[in-house]
Amino acid sequence: MDRAYEGYVARPVAGAVTALDFLARPATSHTARVEKIAHFTAAEGPLPHWREHLALWASHRKPASRLLDQCVVDIQAPELDPGHFVDRAGLAQIAELTPKDLPHPKYGRRDLPPPQAESDEGPRWSRPVARDWAEQYHRVHGPEKLLSATTRFGTDQPQGLVDDHNRLTTIIIDSLQDATADGKKNRLFTRSSTPNHEEQAAHLAWWPAVAINDGTDGFIPIAAVRTTIVEAVLGGFARDVADSDAPTPALLGDIRGDVVHLIDWYIQREPQHTPALFGEICLDARMRFDLDPKDVGDLLRRSLNLDSTIDSRTLNALLDLALPPSAQSREGQ
Repeated sequence: MDRAYEGYVARPVAGAVTALDFLARPATSHTARVEKIAHFTAAEGPLPHWREHLALWASHRKPASRLLDQCVVDIQAPELDPGHFVDRAGLAQIAELTPKDLPHPKYGRRDLPPPQAESDEGPRWSRPVARDWAEQYHRVHGPEKLLSATTRFGTDQPQGLVDDHNRLTTIIIDSLQDATADGKKNRLFTRSSTPNHEEQAAHLAWWPAVAINDGTDGFIPIAAVRTTIVEAVLGGFARDVADSDAPTPALLGDIRGDVVHLIDWYIQREPQHTPALFGEICLDARMRFDLDPKDVGDLLRRSLNLDSTIDSRTLNALLDLALPPSAQSREGQ
């Protein structure tokens, strides 16, 4: 599967036989003729002297037609000999998997390649089909295996999750040590006091929350998120400009909901940088696509009001403050 084209990769047949191969030897077309469609009846069996029919067809081709060595008329496919098919164990071997790691033959049949034959022992596949399926299987499942790590509990999880868990564990350990290092016992962790689980949880959760939102060495690269937001919004502008008829102004479609959610996430963690974010979007839109900042500001206002989780009153007050003057509505200026 090639997702860039939303289709399957076309691979040439190794044993393709072309029209040129068939016509390499002299042939006459006296036994073949061109039929009129009104009188044509399909033969019940293979045509006799088929090579002569092919020669007649070749003689009627136009100069711009596909070359004869590109016209496949037959295949030599010894791999389709049932004696060369592989069973479930063979499929697993080709895919470098254990048979138990293959999709279940009863419940996961649709995840296996279409069989070329059925036997009493189960489905059987040709080796090229098995190899193609193995390649696709590893494309789908390989990244998860490559980017996994073992947790402190001995389970395999994504590498990023394990790294985050390890960092949070260290932060909480340090927080606990700081809380008990005082000469005076911290009241949150003394056994004699009545445990306040909500207060304990708030205390333990504070520094992990700070670490997640830290823009310098946090869990999420804040600066990269901002760049991603800008490029995502501008990518939408690029599509709108490409779809519009010059020289009329481009009709800007709403910003995608997922991008709005990312804007939400960013401005709620970096509110002081909201004017810079909106200003950069307006500046780049003007420089790259000659878009009026006012049109860009109207689009930001409309899209955020449509999909943002921030309440409308707060959002509009924020936009009044953060949008550049040239991007404000005419009435608001």
